[in-house]
Amino acid sequence: MKRLYISDLDGTLLDSGGIVTVRTADTLNRLISEGMYFTFATARSPYSIVHITSPLKISVPCILMNGVSIYDRDRREFVKNEFIPVSASHEALRAFEENDVRCFMYKICDGVLTCCYSEMTTAVMRSFAEVRKNRYNKPFVQYDRLIDHADGEVVYLTTTGDHDRLYPVKQAADGIDGLDCAFYKDTYEDKWYLELFSHKASKANGVRYLRERYGFDEVVAFGDNLNDLPMFAQADVKVAVGNARDEVKAAADHIIGTCDEDGVAQWLKSVHLSE
Repeated sequence: MKRLYISDLDGTLLDSGGIVTVRTADTLNRLISEGMYFTFATARSPYSIVHITSPLKISVPCILMNGVSIYDRDRREFVKNEFIPVSASHEALRAFEENDVRCFMYKICDGVLTCCYSEMTTAVMRSFAEVRKNRYNKPFVQYDRLIDHADGEVVYLTTTGDHDRLYPVKQAADGIDGLDCAFYKDTYEDKWYLELFSHKASKANGVRYLRERYGFDEVVAFGDNLNDLPMFAQADVKVAVGNARDEVKAAADHIIGTCDEDGVAQWLKSVHLSE
C-alpha cells in the first residue's frame, strides 16, 4: 500500500518555538530514506517554509496557504494554484474596507508570489522583519487601495487581529460566491487569523490532489488547529497532537504526544517499528 503521511506545521510538527527539532528531523529523514512518503500542509507561504523546513528531506510537494498552492519546495516551483475569482476578491476587499481592517493580498504572476499591502502597519513591519531574518527577497508592493489591483492573479487575502474586530469581515466573506475562509486562533499569540481564498482551495482539496496526482492509496494526517479539520475530512487516518484543540482531538482516530515532545516523529517511529 502506498501511504502518504502529511502534517500541519505550527503547533504540530514544529515545537512551541516554531522550529523543527533535531530529533524530529533525524527521525523523519531516516524514515523517508527508508521509503516513507512525507510532506506538510500549512497556512504559511513559500517565503517562510523554505527556511523553517530546510532540515527535512520531504519526498512529496507540500500544501501551502491552507490549500491555495501545491508547492515543490526543493525546486522552488508552484505545481498548482487556485486563484480567487475577480468579483469575489472585490467583494472581500470591500468588506475589509467597510470594517476598517487592513489585510495582505497575495498574487502569483509568472510563478512569483507577491505580497501587496496598503498601509505600513505593525503586521507589515513584522512581515518585513521575518523575511530579513530568513534571508529571502520577498516581493512587496504598496498600493493606495488593494481593490484597484485585485485581478485574476489574486490567490489569498489574510490578516490577524482581535476576534471581535475580524469577525464581521468573516461573516461577510461567508456570503461571497467563489470564496472560502479559515478563521482560527493563532498557535503562538493571543490573536486570530482570517484567511480568504478560492472555494476550490483548502487543505482538503490539497490532500485530494496529492492522493490522485501521485497515486496514494491511504493518507494519514496530523493536526492541532481548526484549519486542519478539512484535511482530516480527506484523510483515512486522523492524528491529533496532545496540544491540539478539543475539536481536533474529537475528530481524531489517535491522540499522540505534544509538539514539544516530538509527537509526530515519535508516533511515526513507533508505527514503523511495529510494521
